[in-house]
Amino acid sequence: MKKLKIAVLAILVTVIGQVSLLAQSENVWKNLTEVTYKISEDEYGELYVPVFSENITKMEGKVVEADGYIIPFEGMFKPEHIILSSLPLAECFFCGSGGPETVMEVDMASPIKYTSNRVRVRGTLTLNSKDPEKLMYIMKNATLVN
Repeated sequence: MKKLKIAVLAILVTVIGQVSLLAQSENVWKNLTEVTYKISEDEYGELYVPVFSENITKMEGKVVEADGYIIPFEGMFKPEHIILSSLPLAECFFCGSGGPETVMEVDMASPIKYTSNRVRVRGTLTLNSKDPEKLMYIMKNATLVN
């Protein structure tokens, strides 16, 4: 009987964790929009430095899911390091009307094939406010969910 209770508890914890992760994935892009910017300077001049909201900082270091579109930079697509956009290509940050909060770098645990279809990835979220050569949102050790 004790083993049955432990098994039921383990299944319940797993289900609750998956439901929580799913709910989180639906809100990840919404939460990531809660960013403001302060103007700073470096040796090259003015730059905008992200200031992350409390909701965003709580997500750092946590496993999150994000769905979106792989941005195909000509000659730069690497199957193990992609740029994911919450918006379709014509509306993404680099090509259209989206802001920098609508894209993230994704370091894949294993290579991914390019597709123009929407994909979902799961990995650990890292925030970047120091390196202007990288995006402000970076997902590490990511795996393809769908």
